[in-house]
Amino acid sequence: MTLFGPLGDSAARAAAGPGIDQLPESFRSALTQLRRAAPRPEALVQEVPAPRKLAPYAVALRAEITSEAASSGAHPVTRLRRSAEGQENLATGRMILLHDPAGQQAWGGTFRMVIYIRAALEPEMGNDPLLASVAWTWLCDSLAQYGVEYSHAGGTATRILSESFGSLQSRQASNDVELRASWTPADTSFAPHMEAWADMVCSFAGLPPVPDGVLTLPHIRRG
Repeated sequence: MTLFGPLGDSAARAAAGPGIDQLPESFRSALTQLRRAAPRPEALVQEVPAPRKLAPYAVALRAEITSEAASSGAHPVTRLRRSAEGQENLATGRMILLHDPAGQQAWGGTFRMVIYIRAALEPEMGNDPLLASVAWTWLCDSLAQYGVEYSHAGGTATRILSESFGSLQSRQASNDVELRASWTPADTSFAPHMEAWADMVCSFAGLPPVPDGVLTLPHIRRG
């Protein structure tokens, strides 16, 4: 199930006072398009507070894939371990749409899309030297699959190994993959950007690709 609050309300409060009507038409149009997007049903998408210092106007969304939501969908997750409680957060993501009507030189435009995705790996998979480059390639392929046109793309893919010691040594070691990326939309069709991002979060969680033809990130931890 996909949930949305009153998309844009927090952006209005943070950037332009008490009412969304005070936002520039360009940003109101972008919010309208995001409302009309149809992300995958396994992704729980909600608006969260947007950063205030990156641009005059911003809206932020958070997505998470839980084992419960994934197993209730058309493509149950079988490749990720469940926690002892039987419920696990398989992957999380965040998307921020920034808007500066005056434009920013580094962006090459007036809008900027920023995303973050994180998911857990099996410990032995963290040493795969191709993991980071595959994550970036998969991002580019997913954007292309959804027809997203963009420029000035950049990002980092990181493998994170966490081990606990001393009084915390009973905690299981964790091995995560993390992708941070941003790009400048080449047009004002923002719904495909959000749909592609939500699908990326699903794929990081181990769900089969939708639509067919997009390869999922390899080496996601298996149960």
